Amino acid sequence: MNTTAYLLAASAEIWKAYYRHPFVLGIQNGTLDKERFRFYLIQDDLYLEEYAKTFALGAAKAESLSSALLFSDYLAAINRERAVHGGYFEALSVCEEDLRTTPRALDNLSYTSYMLRVGYEGGEAEILAAILSCAYSYELIAKHMLSERPEAGSDPFYGAWVREYASAAYAAENEKLILALNAVTESASPAEMQRLRDIFVNCSRYELAFWDMAWQQKKD
Repeated sequence: MNTTAYLLAASAEIWKAYYRHPFVLGIQNGTLDKERFRFYLIQDDLYLEEYAKTFALGAAKAESLSSALLFSDYLAAINRERAVHGGYFEALSVCEEDLRTTPRALDNLSYTSYMLRVGYEGGEAEILAAILSCAYSYELIAKHMLSERPEAGSDPFYGAWVREYASAAYAAENEKLILALNAVTESASPAEMQRLRDIFVNCSRYELAFWDMAWQQKKD
């Protein structure tokens, strides 16, 4: 079993809960209240600011040029996500002032603070484990939506979100992260694998808390 498979097995029940979450189901079915989605988008944009810094730490700590380029290249995928945000921001009347003045919700702050701590204290493998729990979960969530409701991708409002995360381009970027994590952990010790498991499971739990936060529009 490679490292990614090991981490996914360790967090399987958490990931199954994503698919059943009312926020996720609301996007899938096209029924999610737009105020909830607006709250989520703003918080997600604030999240991406810190997420990008985690990739930057990965580039700084990379042990090879190829790893450094992997971390830096993935920032382009983050730009694609923000481009999708931009279309929704226009539709939902979110302005730069909103993004600048809205504080990070406590769950968002806790999650990003944890990721950055992993980035500062860990190395390549730890950073990849922290990043992958977010990046790959969005791909699987969007693909699961399409498997359950194929028309989710053509929904007049939420379809753009579904298509982005279910896209071949997004999956290709994730595949690079998966291959990199598996490669740098081929000779990892049991203690190192346990550390990666803890990080991945913690970030997976934070992902679930983020969906809860969005659903409840919870600020603190």
